[in-house]
Amino acid sequence: LLLLTACGDPAPAPRSGPLDDAPDTSVVYPLTVETSAGTITLDDRPERIVSLSPTATEMLFAVGAGHQVVAVDDQSTYPEDAPRTDLSGYEPNIEAIASYEPDIVVYSTEPGDLGSSLEGLGIPALLQPAASTLRDVYGQIEQLGLVTDHLSESRELIDRMKDDIRAITADVDTTTALTFYHELDDTYYSVTSSTFIGKLYSMVGLENIADRAKGAGGGYPQLSAEYIIDADPDLIFLADTKCCGQSPATVARRPGWDRIEAVEQGGVIPLDDDVASRWGPRIVDYLRVIARSVARVAEDEAA
Repeated sequence: LLLLTACGDPAPAPRSGPLDDAPDTSVVYPLTVETSAGTITLDDRPERIVSLSPTATEMLFAVGAGHQVVAVDDQSTYPEDAPRTDLSGYEPNIEAIASYEPDIVVYSTEPGDLGSSLEGLGIPALLQPAASTLRDVYGQIEQLGLVTDHLSESRELIDRMKDDIRAITADVDTTTALTFYHELDDTYYSVTSSTFIGKLYSMVGLENIADRAKGAGGGYPQLSAEYIIDADPDLIFLADTKCCGQSPATVARRPGWDRIEAVEQGGVIPLDDDVASRWGPRIVDYLRVIARSVARVAEDEAA
């Protein structure tokens, strides 16, 4: 939910969300915005943005605000032309951040008192925590479009994402009950259907083997090799190809894993770790990979 006002004017009734009909895309400064960490005010259109969030970095460039970004953190590897620095979003150095003379800093975690420290220096700090739903993603995209004066571009991006996601999910045959295992790292941490990533898999009709595991209530249970082998998933998605060097070949060499349906039938799908963990515009690409994998396995079983 976004609340914006020109300073001194009464606040309008807030919209119910970023997807309602709202043809007016003009942004007036000074601008006050309600965020998850409180209210921030921008006196002018920000021309010097620092992003300490890889997801926010992708969103900023996707809405057309890339030329306003002067520095991004050391984990912001996409897009390639983002001005990557050694700034850290996990162990932020306030002085180093302030040296870029930012008009606004966007961050996704609250290490220490980062937000209040920046506010103490007169630097607006916009907290955007990890999304829990697609609606959260759309809201964050629109919020960044708002504060950077790219509101119309942000709404166009949201519309494209929604159209793409509708098309992807509409083409998936969900009548075939397929199971899957999503691997976060090579110690078998996974995700349940209650997490953001888990919900994407549910959109294409997949059944998550982690939902019945011990510790599933926390959303990120650590499974055992025995549990995974016994569950015999039809698909295995590897979100640890970069961090842990995993691949279909390394999975096939694990003791006993050659008996798993996914390994026997070529259903081990390597993912880009970054795309799988940054819930911004590229979640469309991620969902497309999932849907294509489901379609291929369904076709093989029908043959």
